[in-house]
Amino acid sequence: MNLRGVMAIYKFEMARTKRTLLQSIVSPVISTSLYFVVFGAAIGSRITEIGGVPYGAFIVPGLIMLTLLMQSISNASFGIFFPKFTGTIYEILSAPVSHLEIVLGYAGAAATKSVILGLIILATSGLFVPVQVAHPLWMLLFLVLTAMTFSLFGFIIGIWADNFEKLQLIPLLIVTPLAFLGGSFYSIDMLPPFWQKVTLFNPVLYLISGFRWSFFEIADISIAISLGMICLFLAICTAITWWIFKTGYRLKN
Repeated sequence: MNLRGVMAIYKFEMARTKRTLLQSIVSPVISTSLYFVVFGAAIGSRITEIGGVPYGAFIVPGLIMLTLLMQSISNASFGIFFPKFTGTIYEILSAPVSHLEIVLGYAGAAATKSVILGLIILATSGLFVPVQVAHPLWMLLFLVLTAMTFSLFGFIIGIWADNFEKLQLIPLLIVTPLAFLGGSFYSIDMLPPFWQKVTLFNPVLYLISGFRWSFFEIADISIAISLGMICLFLAICTAITWWIFKTGYRLKN
């Protein structure tokens, strides 16, 4: 494996974060802090606890996961879309780096930025509510797997999109609603039986449920099923990425 090629792409993408620090780090942290203020104060005064956990602390995993999903997709999709837009993608494709190394460079950088941002938000949440992580290693595992999975998903979106409008289409119209309806701010046990069954078709529910379990040992879905769903989605994204490079979809023309 050409590690020098991987690191060149990786460092270039990480350097872009430094140039856009306000947009990449500061803005998501401020937005998440506002969620704590609004939901913690407005809804927290009416819903004191869920499953024995104070409501303000209960929403911490959901908020971290919400930010993680959006930032992973955004970083990876823009990272590969911009070379397509400027035409420099052909220089990358003709360079002595394999398709796997290109994906590792772009998706790895996007996942790294998302994990760092997630940890920053976790530390920031301690300023608003007392948060304890029951299983730190499981928390990191879910954090890394989710960041890598949705970075690959964002990479696919970046390849598929042929303009800036399409680049934002799926994150805004599909991923964000799924995240809000996937138990970010509530437990599905609070829903009527019919809607509980409908929510089980939401893949984001499994991500948030497993991540929340690593904090409070409470979950809407079995931890094994949650982990299995993440691995399944990762495998699907990996397969689609392999097909894109095999066929040259949106790359060769």
